Amino acid sequence: MLRAIILGAGAGGGFPQWNSAGPGCRRSRGGDPAAPPRSQASLAVSADGDRWLLVNASPDLRQQIAATPALHPRPEPLRNSPIAAVLLTGGEVDTIAGLLSLRERQGFRLYAAPPTLRVLEENPIFRCLNPDFVRREALPLGTGFEPCDSAGAKLGLRITAHAVPGKVPLFKEGDAAPGIAEDGETLGLEIRAVSGGGTLHYIPGCAAMTPALRDRLRGAECALFDGTLYTDDEMIRAGAGPKTGRRMGHMPVKETVAEFAPLGVRRRVLVHLNNTNPALLADSPERAALREAGWEVAEDGMEIAL
Repeated sequence: MLRAIILGAGAGGGFPQWNSAGPGCRRSRGGDPAAPPRSQASLAVSADGDRWLLVNASPDLRQQIAATPALHPRPEPLRNSPIAAVLLTGGEVDTIAGLLSLRERQGFRLYAAPPTLRVLEENPIFRCLNPDFVRREALPLGTGFEPCDSAGAKLGLRITAHAVPGKVPLFKEGDAAPGIAEDGETLGLEIRAVSGGGTLHYIPGCAAMTPALRDRLRGAECALFDGTLYTDDEMIRAGAGPKTGRRMGHMPVKETVAEFAPLGVRRRVLVHLNNTNPALLADSPERAALREAGWEVAEDGMEIAL
C-alpha cells in the first residue's frame, strides 16, 4: 500500500505569504479557521511507513519535518532519519531550497531530471550536500524505476517521471518571457507501491493539458494537481503582481476542472495554491464550486492511502 502525506499545500511564499496583506492572508494570519495556513508544496511517500521519499524540498522543509511524526528520527542511533531519498520535480527555489536543511552528514539519494541537476551543479551552495552521503542521480523520463536509499536498498516504490509543460526557474529567466518548455524542466510523477495498490499522480506545476497527459490521467485513482491560481489573471486583478498564471507556468483552476471532467479521475486534489487563490478559503464561492465539481483543496498534513 502507498502512503502519502502532503507536507505543504501552498505555492511559493506559502499562506499567509510573509509580505502579503491580501484579504486571505489577513484572515489566515488572524487565526480564521476557514483560512488555515499552508506551507510551501512538498510531499512524502512510503511503501512501508518506515522509509520515506520526499518529493521536493521546499524552503519550509524543516518545519514540515517537525510537524510530521513519521519523518522524525528514531530513538537510535543518535543521528538518523527515515528520509531515505528526495526527488525533485523542478529547479525552482520553492523545490530545492529545503535541501540546505538536509546538510548534516545524513545519507539519502537525490533524484532529478538533468535540467534540475544542472541547477544544483551550477550553484556552489549545494556542495554542502556532501557527495559521500548524498548521491545525485538523473531520473529516467517516461519509464518506471524503483528509487533506492543511500545504501542502494530499494524503497518498495515504483515511480514514472514524465515531462509536463512548464518553464525554466525564475532565476534563470532572461529579459524576455521564457515560453513553455516540455524538456524536463517541470515533471509530473506516477507513484505506486511495488507490492500493489493504486497509483498516485503528483503534478504540482503544469502550464497546459496535453493529449499525452490526458492519456496518463484517464481513469486514475488519485491526482494531486497544480492549483496555483483560480483564474489566469488573478494576481493582476488583486494587485499582487504583473504576471498571468500561464506566464508563470501554471494553468488556471477553472480550466483544470473543465479538462479533468471527462477523464474519470476518482479523487482530485488541488495542491500548490497561491496566497491569492480564493479556493484557499473554506467559505468562499470558489471552494463551493470546487466541492460541487468533486474537487478537494489540500491542507498541510493531509494523508492519502492507495
